[in-house]
Formats: sequence, C-alpha cells, structure tokens
Amino acid sequence: MSEAGGGRGCGSSVPQRAPWSLVAATAAFCLVSATSVWTAGAAPMSREERQKLGNQVLEMFDHAYGNYMEHAYPADELMPLTCRGRVRGQEPSRGDVDDALGKFSLTLIDSLDTLVVLNKTKEFEDAVRKVLRDVNLDNDVVVSVFETNIRVLGGLLGGHSLAIMLKEKGEYMQWYNDELLQMAKQLGYKLLPAFNTTSGLPYPRINLKFGIRKPEARTGTETDTCTACAGTLILEFAALSRFTGATIFEEYARKALDFLWEKRQRSSNLVGVTINIHTGDWVRKDSGVGAGIDSYYEYLLKAYVLLGDDSFLERFNTHYDAIMRYISQPPLLLDVHIHKPMLNARTWMDALLAFFPGLQVLKGDIRPAIETHEMLYQVIKKHNFLPEAFTTDFRVHWAQHPLRPEFAESTYFLYKATGDPYYLEVGKTLIENLNKYARVPCGFAAMKDVRTGSHEDRMDSFFLAEMFKYLYLLFADKEDIIFDIEDYIFTTEAHLLPLWLSTTNQSISKKNTTSEYTELDDSNFDWTCPNTQILFPNDPLYAQSIREPLKNVVDKSCPRGIIRVEESFRSGAKPPLRARDFMATNPEHLEILKKMGVSLIHLKDGRVQLVQHAIQAASSIDAEDGLRFMQEMIELSSQQQKEQQLPPRAVQIVSHPFFGRVVLTAGPAQFGLDLSKHKETRGFVASSKPYNGCSELTNPEAVMGKIALIQRGQCMFAEKARNIQNAGAIGGIVIDDNEGSSSDTAPLFQMAGDGKDTDDIKIPMLFLFSKEGSIILDAIREYEEVEVLLSDKAKDRDPEMESEEQPSSENDSQDQSAEEIMPSSQEVGLVDQESPEESSLNSEPESSSPADTDNAASVSASEQNSNPMENHETTSLDGECTDLDNQLQEQSETEEDSNPNVSWGKKVQPIDSILADWNEDIEAFEMMEKDEL
Repeated sequence: MSEAGGGRGCGSSVPQRAPWSLVAATAAFCLVSATSVWTAGAAPMSREERQKLGNQVLEMFDHAYGNYMEHAYPADELMPLTCRGRVRGQEPSRGDVDDALGKFSLTLIDSLDTLVVLNKTKEFEDAVRKVLRDVNLDNDVVVSVFETNIRVLGGLLGGHSLAIMLKEKGEYMQWYNDELLQMAKQLGYKLLPAFNTTSGLPYPRINLKFGIRKPEARTGTETDTCTACAGTLILEFAALSRFTGATIFEEYARKALDFLWEKRQRSSNLVGVTINIHTGDWVRKDSGVGAGIDSYYEYLLKAYVLLGDDSFLERFNTHYDAIMRYISQPPLLLDVHIHKPMLNARTWMDALLAFFPGLQVLKGDIRPAIETHEMLYQVIKKHNFLPEAFTTDFRVHWAQHPLRPEFAESTYFLYKATGDPYYLEVGKTLIENLNKYARVPCGFAAMKDVRTGSHEDRMDSFFLAEMFKYLYLLFADKEDIIFDIEDYIFTTEAHLLPLWLSTTNQSISKKNTTSEYTELDDSNFDWTCPNTQILFPNDPLYAQSIREPLKNVVDKSCPRGIIRVEESFRSGAKPPLRARDFMATNPEHLEILKKMGVSLIHLKDGRVQLVQHAIQAASSIDAEDGLRFMQEMIELSSQQQKEQQLPPRAVQIVSHPFFGRVVLTAGPAQFGLDLSKHKETRGFVASSKPYNGCSELTNPEAVMGKIALIQRGQCMFAEKARNIQNAGAIGGIVIDDNEGSSSDTAPLFQMAGDGKDTDDIKIPMLFLFSKEGSIILDAIREYEEVEVLLSDKAKDRDPEMESEEQPSSENDSQDQSAEEIMPSSQEVGLVDQESPEESSLNSEPESSSPADTDNAASVSASEQNSNPMENHETTSLDGECTDLDNQLQEQSETEEDSNPNVSWGKKVQPIDSILADWNEDIEAFEMMEKDEL
C-alpha cells in the first residue's frame, strides 16, 4: 500500500519544491528517528527471535510458491485444496473475481519482486526466464483493467526494477536486456483502448486480444466503474512512461485522475463509490475508505511521492481533511453520503479499509492510525482473521477472508514509524494464525467462514505478492535485504518502483489546477517533515497510551450507544424510541415516528407498513434515530424465523495426512445431538449398506462405533438416522445424491424432521453436497481408514498427530486435499425432495430492508421496499444492543447469520425479490470483489 519509507517523523525540514530525491532521503531518516524514540521505552524483541520469525516467513512463502509452481503453473492461480491450477473457463465461474485471471501466469508475475525482497535471487532469475518463455499477453479473454494494471503491469514493472538493480550489482541477471519492460509496454498498449471514453475514465474491462466494442471482444457495453478502478493507474502508467519515454500512458492516467477530482462533491470534497464513465454522474453516492475507493486516495499521495507533482498532494490533503471530518469516527471508519456527509450510509466496515492506517503513516498522522489498527487487531483476535465485513458492534457481517494482506501492511508501516515492538508481536500473531488455520498440504487456503474455520479452494496471487513481503520486512534488519528498500515506493499491490523515476523523462506538464476548484486551508499543507517531538511527544509509551482504551472495544457491549444514552439522560432529553417498545396504538409513539421521518400505513390485512424518508425528519439526528428504528423493526420481525435456523457445522478430517487441515462446512439437522451444546463427535467413517440407509442395515458390524455415510434420497432424513443409530453408529453424514452438486452454486440447508417426535434420535447428523462428500469417499479409497470430527466449528489441529506426519505429505497427490463447501452465513431449511412428508422451514419473513433511493438516500425506505409489521407490540430483543449513534444494522442478521443469499425450503422466493431486499449489500459485495480479490 504505502511507500517503504513511509513515516514522516524527523526534525529537519524540506523546502517546498525540493527535488524528490531529497524528500525521499529525508523520509528515510524520519523512520530512523521515529524508531529511536520508541525503543527506549519498550521491551524489544530479540534479534534471534526476529530472525526466527523471518525464517518462518521464508518457509511459508516456499510452501505457497513451491506448491503453485509444482501443481498449478502455468495457470493463473493455485487451488490449494485440490492441488491444481485455476484456469479461466475450466472451473465454475466466480463472477467478477475471475476478471483478474487472464491466462498469463498471474501468480508468477505477481511474485517476481517478492522473490528478490526475500533474497531468493536465483529463483527470481529462473522465474523471469519462465515469464519470458511461457507468458502470452495476447489471449482472447476479458480481464479487469484495474486488476491487470496493479497485478500484471505492476508485477512486470516491479520485476524489471529489481532486475536492473541486480544486473548493476554484477552477480545476477547479467543477460537481462529490459525484456520485462518490453512485455509491460506491450500490455500497456493493450490496455489503452479502455480509455476511449468522453470522460477519459477507462472501461472496467477489456479483451486482451480484441480490445473494446468489437463483436468478438465481448465487452465495451459497461457504463459504470468504481472510483478505485479508474483512480488506481497513475503509478504503473507513469512508471511505464518514465521507463520507456512513451508519455501516452502517464497522460491517460492523469486525465482519469483529473476527471475524478473535478467530479468530487464540492461541498463535502468526497467522492462516491461508482461513477458513470460517459457522463461522470455518481451512480453510488456513498463514500468511505474501503472497497471501491480505497486505492484512489492511496495513489493521490503516492503520485506526489513518486512524481513530485504538488497538485496530487493538495488533492490528497483536501480529501483527507474530508475523511477525518466525516468518515473517521475513531476508531471506526464509516461510510457516509457525499451530499449529506453527516449521515452514515452503512453500519458495517469492510476489510479493505485495513490499509488506511498505513496510508496515515505516510501522511504523518499517527494517532488515528494507531487507533484504527488496534480496533482491527481486536477483531482479528476474536475471529483469528479479519472478516470481509463486520458491523460497528464488531459482529461478523460477511464471514469470508481471502487471506488479505492490508492489515499486515499497516502493521509493517506502524512499526517502521514507531519502532514499537508491540507491532512485532502483532505480526507474530498473524504468522501463527496463518499456519494454524489456513495452511493446507498444497499451500494456504482462503477462509470461507472465519467462525467455523472452513476453507475455500483459492489462494489469490496477492497473497504471495504482498503478505509475505510485508511480514518478512517487518522482522528483517536492513542488512537482511540485498538492496535499500527506502529507494522504492510500494504500489497498492506492493510492487516496487524506484524513486529515481521522479527525475526521468519528465515530459508531462505539472499544471497545478487544484486551486481552480476549491479554496484550500493552508494548515492542510505542511511541506516540512514534522518534528518527532510533535508526533511522539517525548513519551516512549505514547502508542501504548493510545491503544490501551481500545483493548476491550470488541468485547464491550455497544460502548458508543451507551455513552449517547447516558448523555441524553444527563441533558434531560428522552432516549430515542426503541423498536421493542413501539406500539402502533400509542399516540406519543406515532408522534415520535413522524419526527424521525417514519410514516405508518395501515394495510387491509391488519398489518401496518412503516416507511422512512430521511429528508422528512426534523433533524439529521432524528433521521439517524429513524434509520436505527427501521432496522431494529426488521430484526424483530425476522427474529422468530431466525431462531428456527441453525448455524453451519463442520466436518474436519483429522487422520493422516490431513491432521485437521481440511474442514468441510456441513448443513445441520433439526433433530439429533446438538453439536453446539455437546462435545464434538470423533470417529472413523464407514459406508452403510444399503447406501441410502432407508432400511435395516445389512452391515451393522461395519458401522458399529463409527460415523456412517449414507446417501440422500428415497426416504426421510429422520428414518435414515434411526436405521444407522440402531446399527450402532455414533453419527451420520448424509451425502447428496445429485451428482456434481456443490455449495459453490447452492446454499447450504438444514435437514428437517419427519413431522413426528424425533427425540429418540440421539446421534449427530450432518449434510454434505455431492462434490464435498466425494472428498471423504476419495480419501477412503486412498487411505482406507479415515477419521473425522463432527463439531459446531473447526477445532485446533492435533499437534501430536501432526508431528508424526512425514515431510513428503505436504506434496502428496491431489486426493490428499479437498475442496470445501461454501459456508453460508444464513443456513436455510430444505427438505429431501424425495420425501414430500418432510417439513420445511418458515417462508420468507414479510419485512424487507430499506431500499437505496435517490430521493431519500440509502438511509430511507421507499414505498416499494418498505417494512410491513404486525399491528401489535413487538417482541423484545433480549440482550440485543444497537449503537444509538450510528450503529444501525443494514440487514437482518445475527452474529452467526448475515449472508443475503437465502433459499427457503420448498417455498423458494423469486430471485428478483431477494436481490431487491438485499440490493445494497449485493452491490457493495460486488464492488469488493472488483477491488483486489
């Protein structure tokens, strides 16, 4: 994310228009000075331990990179559970996330400069030869302009930067003659047609072979792009121009940045998430520092660092002032509306904002960086990883974690800026969690659900490009790296570009146009390197004093809301109306609703419908209370239905050679032993005969004391459970009979009973789809004896058993690893289709979340998507706490339940209705998929 020498904490000053080489040299000195301030007051980690952790990072990289080269290359990415390469078109489509794949050996290119940083120069030389020999950039495939720029173009330029450095040193790369640069130039020209718009903003996608708009291109009809997608090009494109002398690349990237700056909302100085590339109209008008916008801000500041153009710094400072004024609510960073920045646009945060503390270090604003980083670390300590999204009261919103590196990035830069050994301990925790929960025999697998510990069959290229780079640099001493890292700047993909580019091929005019658009606050533009007495006020425990109040922020119950309630009582004002207290027949309550902009409509069937328009509220505070009230109503209306749903369960293979590394997310049953209340069940598996389990078993001796495998179909689930229980089985796993079914394309569900008393069923029962069930069946054919653990969530691995594993087991055949079931945050009821008597779960609740409309902004509920409620006092949310300031739940959820993709048994709700109900979350998730997935 940030410049390698990111802290500005030195005591010397830099002239306003100094050559950047002087600024870079000063910035490097800043880090040394800042470090010296901290080490005096903190217990440092010994050099031996830092070296040990650094060597551990090297071994982890070897495990990931080696398995990619062995099992996946020349494919774009490794699928670590099935030990094979992910090739576009040969695997089920994952939507926008696949736009990063272009059949150009993505992971290899993305890892080039990581090899040099980790002192693997021989491997780097071999990798460059492979890229030159095998990679084809002329494939008939549609790719993301953004992803191809930061990963492939950035990877080629980073590789070229370090190749010429090694060549100058005289030992390696003596044969190199700018071949990577020529490939980068070829790719740059292939991306240029994307900029053929009236605005200068690029199309989001392009065909590598046919470009844009041609019939065979299959792209060019898009009208929208994200702000980060259009605003994260200047570093790579300018570097390409400076390296080659072809100015066209930098010109196009500058034009896109200029257009975004011109289209910012003038009163708030914020930008939206999505913009029309032809008209310049904002499509999504919420603004934050996470998905969809993040690297736009990053590249404004870094463009100043790399290119020395003052206008980029002025723009960044203008935006940064707005961010700290509206979005920053320490330690939270919450999205707001660009036209009404005092109103929050959502009540959850996404994982991509974890880069922001590192950017604040580069800015020199250390206190809020420490605060936000500490808050994120507390979330990680609770869930082992940072969920893709989490609410303002730190509940899981989206449970996935694709091994993102942004938090490690900010940890590195905070350590560089402060020298506080606390951040070394944070890095140590990241290493331990990766090895304990994400490591599998063929690499590292993304987490499908941080709550259950289940895996996803993916290892994105950015994991090798960024994670290992930042972790190694965190523990490395200067002499451990074969070049001076302070001479380079990191791109958003952590690729290294040399700072000397600032004085090379400067043919682009540096017209300062910023002042044409806004009157700037001079205090925003400090052209000197701040004195350490200001950043670190002579207190070696300064950072600790900032972190300490946040130590328990995740475990505390709604601290911000409590504070506001207390303040309201002290001021004599009544606390806001809570949904659990509302009565539609109470005139006082109706008056409060009117003040909050909430209308009540009586329906013919006796229900009442609630609709909120924020613009009709008496004040912005009342509008916030109205939004909170509406969301509480939605939660209350669906609570009874939610209570009937069970969270996902886990099937963990614990025998050799898996040792607990492979975790399958399983659907629960509404009957039998409740694994959330009882100890997990562990045992070897055996297939029942008959396999469908619909009659008395003919092989009771085979399943006695074991976990029986049975096939779905021909009878009710409860009948299968009784038959295997009578045969002596200690548990059962039902495997779907629909060949090829997978949670990748279908939601999980829970097995219903038979409408009778099922208290006689005492064993646990879990459900696996066909694709995931075949993993266990294949393991039986390969190893005969397969032991599994049935539990409510994945358990820690058995260190004693794992210590017996042979070294070669990590590179065993593909049958030793497995592709997981997609974890669903909302597990849904579904009955066995062959058994019409089996009961299904309740159908879709009648409430819906507020729609995002232009007239009322995304905090308002439209009349089309309103919230119908029963006309009586609603049930109290026992123990439920909502932040009365901003913390309003955007969708009906519990901590175990937040995924919007829901199927409801036989009563399947139309997909259009589901998409309408969850429109904002779906749009935001799609935007996150586009941004560095």
